[in-house]
Amino acid sequence: MRPLTEEETRVMFEKIAKYIGENLQLLVDRPDGTYCFRLHNDRVYYVSEKILKLAANISGDKLVSLGTCFGKFTKTHKFRLHITALDYLAPYAKYKVWIKPGAEQSFLYGNHVLKSGLGRITENTSQYQGVVVYSMADVPLVIPPVSGCGGIQTCHRLQEPHT
Repeated sequence: MRPLTEEETRVMFEKIAKYIGENLQLLVDRPDGTYCFRLHNDRVYYVSEKILKLAANISGDKLVSLGTCFGKFTKTHKFRLHITALDYLAPYAKYKVWIKPGAEQSFLYGNHVLKSGLGRITENTSQYQGVVVYSMADVPLVIPPVSGCGGIQTCHRLQEPHT
């Protein structure tokens, strides 16, 4: 378990910033204590400094995991977020999409969401923005990879009647 290098920190923070923007500082300086990111076996863990000090007594080869796994670095040094980071990123998300109950099950099985399955979408969501997908009951479902969905402008354009 070691701290992240400058390059690893930059790559990870750029990925997280796509989803929560300037709220990144709120992840580290929380009211219940200071948290940090640590790397172990190419996986990034989000851990309290109190727990980190207690874990210093355990040797690195015996340690399986510590804290919450936020994601992992691929062999090409790209950072991939894991679903376990959802509980920490969802409250600070800048762009959110709510899915209707009828489309929710289909989406969770891996299908695309049709325009008719969208319940709400935050204003000013543009193309290639990181969004957090919620159910209509405000339960965060997933952090999808950043893709080329058209954003809110495309949704409004599609809803206009053609004359």
